[in-house]
Amino acid sequence: MSTFFRLPNRSMVAVFFLFSLSSTFLYFIYVAPGIATTYLFMVQAQGIMIRENMRTIGAQMLEQVVRGTYARRNNSTNDTDYPFDYNHNETVLQTTTFLPDDFTYLPNHVCPEKLPSMKGPIDVNMSEARMEDIQQLFSKDFIKLGGHWKPSDCIPRWKVAILIPFRNRHEHLPVLFKHLIPMLQRQRLQFAFYVIEQTGNKPFNRAMLFNVGFIEAMKDLDWDCMIFHDVDHIPENDRNYYGCGEMPRHFAAKLDKYMYLLPYAEFFGGVSGLTVEQYRKINGFPNAFWGWGGEDDDLWNRVKYAGYSVTRPARDLGKYKSIPHHHRGEVQFLGRYSLLRKSKERQSLDGLNNLNYFPNITFSALYKNITVDLTPELALIRDY
Repeated sequence: MSTFFRLPNRSMVAVFFLFSLSSTFLYFIYVAPGIATTYLFMVQAQGIMIRENMRTIGAQMLEQVVRGTYARRNNSTNDTDYPFDYNHNETVLQTTTFLPDDFTYLPNHVCPEKLPSMKGPIDVNMSEARMEDIQQLFSKDFIKLGGHWKPSDCIPRWKVAILIPFRNRHEHLPVLFKHLIPMLQRQRLQFAFYVIEQTGNKPFNRAMLFNVGFIEAMKDLDWDCMIFHDVDHIPENDRNYYGCGEMPRHFAAKLDKYMYLLPYAEFFGGVSGLTVEQYRKINGFPNAFWGWGGEDDDLWNRVKYAGYSVTRPARDLGKYKSIPHHHRGEVQFLGRYSLLRKSKERQSLDGLNNLNYFPNITFSALYKNITVDLTPELALIRDY
C-alpha cells in the first residue's frame, strides 16, 4: 500500500481538503475567470474600506481642531485662503478646509467654495416621485422658468449649466432634481438645467446630446462651467463642489454599483465638468458613438490630447448612488473600440464643428427641454 493510504484519518481529510480547494481555485482561474475577477475585486474593496475608515477617524479629529481655530479667527471676510490652512493634499484631508458654522460673508463678495451650509453626506432617497410634487417643493425658492437660480447673499463664483441627456427616464428626473437642486443652492452656484431628449428610433447618442445641449445653453447665458450629468446619478455628498477648475473634473469617482471603486484609471463616466473654454478646445464630445459605451473614453482621450489632465474629488466626496432601472437599457455600441483607436485623428473632425440638428424647445418650471431626432447624417465627417 502507498504512503498516502497509510496516513492517519485527519491527514487524509486535510490532504483531500487542500486538493479540493486547489481544484476549485483552478476552476475559477481557468474556467470562470469572470467570477474570480469579481471575487478578487470584492476582497480588494473590503481592504480599501477598512483602510479608508481608519483615515476618516483621523480626518474627523483634525477637522474639529481646525474648525475651532477658524471660529476664533473669523473676521467676516470672504477669503478662501485661510491663515491656518495645513495645505493637505486633496486626496487626503479635504474636509479640514470647510468653513465653520458661524462664518459670515457679504452680498457684494464672491461666494466661498467651502461654505458652512455644505455639511457633507446627503440623505439619499431614491423613491419615485411625481414631477408636479418636486416642482411644488421648490416653488418658493425663486427658481425662474427653465430652472434658473442664483444666490442673493453673495456673488456666484461659477455660472453652471447642468446638461442631462435623456430618453425614457421620466421616473428618474424628479429624483435627480430633488437631490441636486438643494445641493447646488447650498453651494451658492448660479445654475440652470437643460434636459436634452432624444426621439426617433436610432440608438441613444449620449455624446451628441451633450453637444446639442452645450450649443443651446450658450444661447441663453454666458455660462462659464458645463456639468455633463447622467440622469440616474445621485450625489451622496454636498461638498462635491460643482464648480469647474483649471483642469476638467470627473465628479462621479465612486459609484455604488462599482463598490465605490474606480473601474479603471481612465474612467470618465457619469458626471463630469469642463469650462466652456476647455470644452471648445477639445471640440466637445464625439458624435459618432451610437449606443452605450465608449464616448466617455473618447472624451478622456480628447482631454489628454488637448494638454489637460483630469481631477477628481477627494475621498468620499465623489460618491454617487445609481438609480435602479426598471426597463430595458440601451444597446451597446460594438464599434466603439475601432473609433477609440483613432481618437486623435477624429478629434478635429467630429464634435461641435460638424454638428447639425433641429430642436424642439419647451420650458418647464425646473428645466429647459430640448428635443431632437438624431441621425448619423446630422454629423458626417470625411474619411481620415
